[in-house]
Amino acid sequence: MNNGNQAVDRKPFLSDIKLLRERARQHIAQGAVTAGYKADREAVLKVLNEALATEIVCVLRYKRHYFMAKGIHAQSVAAEFAQHAAEEQGHADLIAERIVQLGGAPDFSPAGLATRSHSEYAEGNDLPEMIKEDLIAERIAIGSYGEIIRYLGNDDPTTRVMLEGILAKEEEHAEDLSSLLKTKDL
Repeated sequence: MNNGNQAVDRKPFLSDIKLLRERARQHIAQGAVTAGYKADREAVLKVLNEALATEIVCVLRYKRHYFMAKGIHAQSVAAEFAQHAAEEQGHADLIAERIVQLGGAPDFSPAGLATRSHSEYAEGNDLPEMIKEDLIAERIAIGSYGEIIRYLGNDDPTTRVMLEGILAKEEEHAEDLSSLLKTKDL
C-alpha cells in the first residue's frame, strides 16, 4: 500500500513508442497477426475451422427442427429453434471473420462438414427428441469452447474473448432448451 511517502516502481506501459511503431510497419501483409501473437496460429486455425463446422451443423439442425416442429406447443418451440439458428449463424460469421483475421481461410465446404464438427446432426422424431438433441449439441459446444478457451489462455486474447462470448450464448441456449424439456405436456 502506498501512503504517499513511498515511490511506486512500475514498468512503463510501452517501453519505446518508436520501436512499437517500427514493429507495426514490419510484416504488414500479416494484418492482425503481429510478433506479439503467441498462440500456435495453425493449431488455432484448425480448431476455429472445427468450431465453424460445429456452428454450421447447429444452424442446419435448428433450421430442420424449426420446419419440422409439430404439435400443440410447436409454435413457441419452433420460434426458439429459429432464434437459436440465427444466433448460431452469427457465431459462425464471427468465427469465419476471425479465421480470416488470422490469415486463414474459413472452411465452408460441405464435404466433411459432419466430421469436422464437434456436434452431430441428429434429427429427432418429435419435439421432445428435437429439444434433447439440440440440448446435447449445446452441451458439446459448451465443453468444446471451454477447452479451446483454456487452451488459448493469454496467447490469443482476441479469439479467447470472442469464444467466451459465444460460450455464454451457448450456455443460454442450453438453459432455454432445458427449461423447454421441463415443460409439462410437451
